[in-house]
Amino acid sequence: MAPYVLLAPAILIILVLRLYPLLLGVNFSLTGDGERDGQAVGLDNYTELLKDPVFRTALENVGLLVLLLPVAVAIPGLLATFIHLRVPGHRFYRGVYFFPAVLSPVIVGAIFNLLLAVDGPVNSALGHVGIGPVDWLGDPDIAMFTVVGVHVWATFGMALVVFLAGFSTLDPSLLDAARVDGASLPQVIRHVIVPGLSRTIQFVVVTTMIGMLTSMFGLLYVMTSGGPEGSTYLPEYYIWIQQGQMNRPALASAASTVLFLIMLVVGLAQIALLRRSGRES
Repeated sequence: MAPYVLLAPAILIILVLRLYPLLLGVNFSLTGDGERDGQAVGLDNYTELLKDPVFRTALENVGLLVLLLPVAVAIPGLLATFIHLRVPGHRFYRGVYFFPAVLSPVIVGAIFNLLLAVDGPVNSALGHVGIGPVDWLGDPDIAMFTVVGVHVWATFGMALVVFLAGFSTLDPSLLDAARVDGASLPQVIRHVIVPGLSRTIQFVVVTTMIGMLTSMFGLLYVMTSGGPEGSTYLPEYYIWIQQGQMNRPALASAASTVLFLIMLVVGLAQIALLRRSGRES
């Protein structure tokens, strides 16, 4: 019984503080708002979500995040590889790359609002090379890419640390053998580093995806407030709008349940794909 006794406190905390509130939220999403407050309404809230063009835009942006996920994972992975291979100045770069991770998203958003303003320094620099000003945050076609890029810049330091920890478990003799055989850096990454860090990559992929779905509220609020034209909405921002401004907590609970299911499905699918690619490697 000793293992079960030792696990009991952690299991109890998960049940009470995680699973039970989750079930309460799902149950609450099946009730009404306003005049129907507390009344069972079945799947009406979910039907309303699917009819809401703003929520559909939020779901489309989730698909965009999934497509951009490989870039968000590859950047810290490549930088961690260069640091592990001890490129000149690797100690300095390790600190510089991690520094943005300690900044508040509100501060990061305020900084980039200044940098990316139409008359800001970024457009000024582009003007010196003959490129006209870009409305980074006011153009619906590029605003979401801009916010995602800022988020990746602000958060990849944590993934970098995880990759560096993973490198400490990699057998250095494999890298030495690859060098002796004359393998190029891309070949080393593909045939040695990626298979050797498969579990680390799985962890980074899932945590990065969860972070992109649940930790961008501060940037969205400061940089775009969901605009322009609702083009930068994500489910978490939609949930806040419905809960805080529209006073529709049941609809917000339904959106929260949908977000949870999205993260669950995407996470399990990513783990399955990574495991299969690791076996093939």
